[in-house]
Parts: sequence; structure tokens; C-alpha cells
Amino acid sequence: MAASRETLSMAERLIEFIQKNRRLLFVAFIAIIVGLAGSIAGITLRDRARLNAFVALDALEQRLEPLWAYVGSDEAGALLRQGEITALLEELAVFAARTSGFPAARAHTIRAAIFEEQQRWPLAQTAWTLAANAAPASYLAPISLFNAAVAAEEHGDLEAAIEMYARVLAAHSDTFFIATRAQFSIGRLEEARNNTEAALAAYRSLLSRWPDDPLFANLAQSRIIVLSD
Repeated sequence: MAASRETLSMAERLIEFIQKNRRLLFVAFIAIIVGLAGSIAGITLRDRARLNAFVALDALEQRLEPLWAYVGSDEAGALLRQGEITALLEELAVFAARTSGFPAARAHTIRAAIFEEQQRWPLAQTAWTLAANAAPASYLAPISLFNAAVAAEEHGDLEAAIEMYARVLAAHSDTFFIATRAQFSIGRLEEARNNTEAALAAYRSLLSRWPDDPLFANLAQSRIIVLSD
């Protein structure tokens, strides 16, 4: 009986609390509902924005398809399409600046591919680097960094190329083939710069980390023998 009276007393106190604070509780309830609705709306808007970004990117890629045969060409017919190619490059740059993540990275890779075909290597290097920075956790990142290094090599910036290869190793050493190739490339470029000790260190690092690699481990071993004579 005492327990029943205690329960009743607690219920009465709860009712009294609700009655005294019903306005505050109502406001709090409305705030929770509005917050939940806002969160749901925010998620919906983000998903819609992402979908719209992919749709817009797909449209840009489709515009490139009929132009690709004229990219980097000196033929008379190709010269007539250069304005369209330039306009597409500009639109891709604007798109990448307005978006983020994978869509932005993909837009930069398209620009980089066009610049490579045109042999505009500094611009290609920059575009590949922007692609890697836009989506560092995606599969595009190691590929983009590696291609940025190749582009740097093409226009003679060996120091930048070595730096890019080092970034591949630092962030993407689990990407086996790219990592081993990047490590070997560092050794190769240090040889080109007459930095024999740095080249040997790079080759030895490759043998230490990937001793069973069927291609680059053998190449590294052969270079060590040559450089050590």
C-alpha cells in the first residue's frame, strides 16, 4: 500500500511538472521535430547535390567524346574544334571549383588527360595534382599523383617528379604496382641527377620493401650492381 501511494505521488508530481512547464516542453518538442526535419532535409539536399554533380559531369564527358580525336591534332579540321575544346576545359575547371570530392577529382583528371594529349605538361601536372588533392582517399589519388610525377618529368622538373613519387609512397604504398614503380622511378631520377647515393638508397629500399616483385626488384638489383662497380 505504501508503495502504491509512493507511485501515485510520483505520478502526481510528474503531472504537476508537465502542467507547470507545458509551454517549455512544447517548445522543446517543436525544436526537436524541427531539428530532425532539418537534418533529414540537409541529407536529402546533399544527396541531390551529389547526384546533380554526377549528372553534370557525365554531360561534360559526353561533350568530350566527339572532340577527343581533335585534341592535340594539328590537322586543319582539328583547328576548327579548338575553341570547343578550350571552352570545355574552362567549364571543367569551373565545375571542379564549385564541387568537391570525387566529382571534382574526376573533372580534374579529364582536364589533365586533355593537357597531356596536347603535351602541355605543366598544366597536366597541375591538373593531376588537383585531382589527387580533391579526393585523397579515392582510387584516383595514387593514379593522379603518379601521373603528376610523369608530367613533371616530361617538362624536366625532376625535383617535383621525385616529390610526387614520394607522395605516392607516403600515402599509397599499399597500391602495390604503383608503389613499386614509384620507388624505382625515384632511383632512376636520382641517377639522372647524378645523385648516386640517393639512387642506391631508393633501389635498396625497393628491395627491402618488395623483394619478391617480379619486375622492379630485378631492375633495382641490376642498377645497384651497375652503380656499385
